[in-house]
Amino acid sequence: MDQTKNFLGSGWKFPPRLDNRGRIELVHEEQDVEEAIRMILLTHKGERPMRPEFGCEIHDLVFAPNDPATSGLARRFVIEALTMWEPRIDVLEVKTVPNPTTENVLMLNIQYQVIATNSQRNLVFPFYSIPGGE
Repeated sequence: MDQTKNFLGSGWKFPPRLDNRGRIELVHEEQDVEEAIRMILLTHKGERPMRPEFGCEIHDLVFAPNDPATSGLARRFVIEALTMWEPRIDVLEVKTVPNPTTENVLMLNIQYQVIATNSQRNLVFPFYSIPGGE
């Protein structure tokens, strides 16, 4: 393994599970980065007692209407969280697009670059709000 990819490391597969030999299944390199991004976005700020600042404030929007204001806040929260908690990437762009078939889903299209490899990647993350929660 070259030194560049070695910097990206390895981590537990998310959600955690056992491999066919009964050991914790691991992910490596770019897949580890992608799973770390998902972990950041899925974690509510304050959810982890020993690290209360970890996570993303997007969960504060769960009862917000799926409108341009909420889209803007979601975009800001994602950029702030990834910039703070994932030093292996540069966030290039976050686009928020309402799902045309499901009104309570906001699709987050996250374009990022893995710093160690200059590899540009894309992650689509659905954010679900609770309808009628305004």
